[in-house]
Order: sequence, then C-alpha cells, then structure tokens
Amino acid sequence: MPTKSTKAKSKGLNKKQLSHLEKRLLEERARVIKELGHYGESFNSSLQASDGDLSSYSFHMADQGTDAMEREKAFLFASQEGRYLWHVNEALRRLYGAPERFGLCEQCGEPIGFDRLDALPHARLCIKCKAKEEDGKRR
Repeated sequence: MPTKSTKAKSKGLNKKQLSHLEKRLLEERARVIKELGHYGESFNSSLQASDGDLSSYSFHMADQGTDAMEREKAFLFASQEGRYLWHVNEALRRLYGAPERFGLCEQCGEPIGFDRLDALPHARLCIKCKAKEEDGKRR
C-alpha cells in the first residue's frame, strides 16, 4: 500500500491521457465482446450440426477427433478472451471510480509509464513490480 509521501510525489495522468486510455479500454472491450459473439455463434452452429444435419456429421474416428480438438481450441480461446474482458472491465471500474489513482502502481504507488498503459491499458502494476510478480511465479 502506498504511503502518503508516495502519493504526494506521484504525479497522476492528465485529463487528455485519461480520456485516451478510456477510449482504448472501451475499444478493447467492444472488440472482445464482438470476438466472444463470434465464438458463441460458432459454438451454436457446431452443436446444431452435430445433432441435426447428418451430412455434416463425421463417421470417421479421425474426423470426430479433429472436430473435438477444434471445439476444445475454440473454448480455450473464448475462455482467454473472457478473462481479458474481465481485466478490461476492472480497469474501467478503476478509471471511473478513482481517476486520480488510475495509472499508479497498485503495489508501490509509483506512476505506471504512459507508454505501458497505452500498450496495455488494463495494467495494474509498474514494470518493476510486474517483473517481481513474474519472478515469484517462476520459482
């Protein structure tokens, strides 16, 4: 948790930068929702094809295995997109809830570089704290 002295010396983002990041987050959110919609359509069509239309139903075991693998990959990608959407939504909550704190590292309270936020607008940690977190996971 950042101390008062850390807060005092940390300079938050200006309104133009916050507006830019809000726009980036909303664009990412719209893209992910659209992508998840495509996955939903493909799941529905593959389920309908497997129960109804005999011409698209594969009788060969290798074809069935390929179909199962493709469905599994689609579920995996949809799951990843769902997790990413959660992170984007959390970033929007932080931005709307406390705009003066948005862009400050949640661990050390130092500013997260604008270039990092522009590339990864849902970032919660500065580069140093993120590196420490990843090093801890590797051990």
